[in-house]
Amino acid sequence: MGSEAVAAGLVTRHELRTRFVPVYRNVYVAMGRTLTAADRAGAAWLWSRRQAIVAGTSAAAWHGSLWIDDRLPAELIQPSQHKTKGIVLHSEQLDDDEVVCLRGLRVTSPARTAYDLGRRAGLTLAVVRLDALMRATSVTADDVRVLAERHGGARGIVQLRRSLALADAGAESPQETRTRLLLTRAGLPPEHTQIDVSDRDGHHVARVDMGWKTWKVGVEYDGTQHWSDPRQRARDIDRQAELEALGWHIVRVSAGILRDRPATIAARVWHALRAAGAPIPAPNLNF
Repeated sequence: MGSEAVAAGLVTRHELRTRFVPVYRNVYVAMGRTLTAADRAGAAWLWSRRQAIVAGTSAAAWHGSLWIDDRLPAELIQPSQHKTKGIVLHSEQLDDDEVVCLRGLRVTSPARTAYDLGRRAGLTLAVVRLDALMRATSVTADDVRVLAERHGGARGIVQLRRSLALADAGAESPQETRTRLLLTRAGLPPEHTQIDVSDRDGHHVARVDMGWKTWKVGVEYDGTQHWSDPRQRARDIDRQAELEALGWHIVRVSAGILRDRPATIAARVWHALRAAGAPIPAPNLNF
């Protein structure tokens, strides 16, 4: 906080003006620093004079969730404060077990954070955020369901229950979550995520994003590095050959196919499962 730093003699007013930039009123950051979502959460908490409770996406970032857009406004529960640009204020009643102290800040607990994020409009985004929060913390769907029962009449509770049924802490990226949801909508929900595959001597060969161990069919989302980095591409080719030698069929998914041809992904997975002997009906390809 600028006033505190000046009063403590840590910076002069001139240095504050020339070497730092304001994030919010009386809250400064060193010039040239790019703020993360967690940084914005801390800055907003300082703006509240250390009185607010960090909530929503800011709480998720503070708990260590990845893939929170750094450009999103900070979120606080502080109904008595005046609004300010870049901060969203919520008026919520929280029970004692719905708030934790984490690295000096009061933050909604992982379960309460998941409860809030899972109720927001947009089922896919809600599941993406729940996957990330579950991966970053030890919170489980059952922990969140306790709060859903406690606040049964809350807005968005129906979507929350759907989100929890679809969430999986095994997702290592938003695109993996979207791929899993696509398959689930098609009637092909993967049995497992992050499947460890070993060879006949017990040596680890690969970890497959999602799939069916019973039928040795896996699905993997390949990010940009899998296509643009020659060394990564060479490793992928060797890895694919090793998996195929062990009887696995891997369906690979790219950003373009996921965005433009989701039905192609579902059809390829279904054909692979049928070829492996899985007794499953034709998928729903109406995307």
